[in-house]
Amino acid sequence: MKTITVQELGQLGENITLIDVREPDEIAEVRVPFAKVIPLSEFADRVDEVPTEGAYIMCHAGGRSARTVTFLEQRGIDATNVDGGIAAWEAAGLPVERG
Repeated sequence: MKTITVQELGQLGENITLIDVREPDEIAEVRVPFAKVIPLSEFADRVDEVPTEGAYIMCHAGGRSARTVTFLEQRGIDATNVDGGIAAWEAAGLPVERG
């Protein structure tokens, strides 16, 4: 499984596909401004929204996103797990939206 640190991801800029798989109540608290939201509970039904050329997958700390990356890889879709998730992103001082 490919992984990327939040620092490395932050250096890539906003012209990437970042998918946040957290649930709506979590997204309402804090989110990456440019992330596309596909809650894990809806992911299997919405997998066609993931570009086949690849995406970075984020959750709160990295567990759910790792499972999602495995799910995508099994379908031949390139995906990279964001190590540490939104918790690490925010702790690194990278941009977030609240509320």
